[in-house]
Amino acid sequence: MDLKKILMNLLKSNHLYLKMMIIFLIFLFNENISNYHISCGYFNSFLYYSPLSFSNLEEDLIKLFRRKEFCDISFKTENGEIIEAHKLILKYRLKDENQIEKLQEIISKKSIKESNQIFEMIYSNRIINPKLYSEIKEIINSNEKIEETMKRIYLNENENEKDFIIERKEKQYKFPKLILIMRSELYRGMFLSVTEDTSNKVTDYSELSDKSFQIFEYWIYSNQIKDEIQITQEIIEELEIGIDYFQLNQTYPNLLDLLINKFNN
Repeated sequence: MDLKKILMNLLKSNHLYLKMMIIFLIFLFNENISNYHISCGYFNSFLYYSPLSFSNLEEDLIKLFRRKEFCDISFKTENGEIIEAHKLILKYRLKDENQIEKLQEIISKKSIKESNQIFEMIYSNRIINPKLYSEIKEIINSNEKIEETMKRIYLNENENEKDFIIERKEKQYKFPKLILIMRSELYRGMFLSVTEDTSNKVTDYSELSDKSFQIFEYWIYSNQIKDEIQITQEIIEELEIGIDYFQLNQTYPNLLDLLINKFNN
């Protein structure tokens, strides 16, 4: 493996200080002005893999925490301030439900700022504060990507978790309400506008085919398209409209780009 590949692999590390040191060394020893664009390339890679760069799934999770909407569990900081969170996210991000007590113990010794950073690291699995991360690493699924965590929620058939039904002509699709709120501004707006939780189902008016809807369903959990799915021009056109209908976050990775890339390959 050549030096370039080694450096690129190191830049994918979760260790922020290691990545900063690599970038510094690249600029320090890269005295040839003609190679300046190479250094910039490494620097862009650093930004991409750094905790400051989030996928839309991570962005949506952090937004969910910051908005403090639909929370169902609370924690108290060292000064008695209350921080609210979501049981569903903690259930899958922590190693097991017994770790909630340990998390409460950690939060009880932290300031409100430190506590917020801890929760944002749990929700996104990004190292925002290395010192704080070292304190929670043993209680969270630190080696599991957020996409993998969300896939476990997707595969779980627990009726108590998948508490909302989207009815279509072909079949019913069950979702955790929290996932719809987090990923779709359409459903977030709908749930926020309802003063009483009178129904656990809604009819889908998106006019997506069943295949397109299944792609949408899997993507909101995983940011991915299943390998076995065959993409057609019709599906791309349907989901281009569906993206606007469901009001999805279309920063990286963009669903439409994923569809087009898969179609072309």
